[in-house]
Amino acid sequence: MRRPRWQDEGQDPDYQLSMANERTFLAWLRTSLALLAASVAVGQLVPAFRLPGSRTLLGILLAVLGTVVACFAYLRWAATERSMRLALHMRYPVSLLLLSTAMTVVGLLVVLLVSVGPK
Repeated sequence: MRRPRWQDEGQDPDYQLSMANERTFLAWLRTSLALLAASVAVGQLVPAFRLPGSRTLLGILLAVLGTVVACFAYLRWAATERSMRLALHMRYPVSLLLLSTAMTVVGLLVVLLVSVGPK
């Protein structure tokens, strides 16, 4: 696999900063993996809720969210790495707002489903 062109631009960033960026990337991947595991657990282990199809919907939402987080992880890592190489200001990560909003929606859905009770 070839390197992205932007890795040849600018100067190599400080090693410690680059490793900190990589640790953040790996933390995002762990979050993604946890969301995917939660999706499987909801689909296979959680008893059915009173609302038909709600368990499936919740599992799908968690799986989609986990997949999106994995994608954002790479995009954010690459943007941060490029900013460090070119000595640019760090951009506001819109992905954080999107992730927070999505997790709030999932959390509210879980509260609703749990409050309605099992089948």
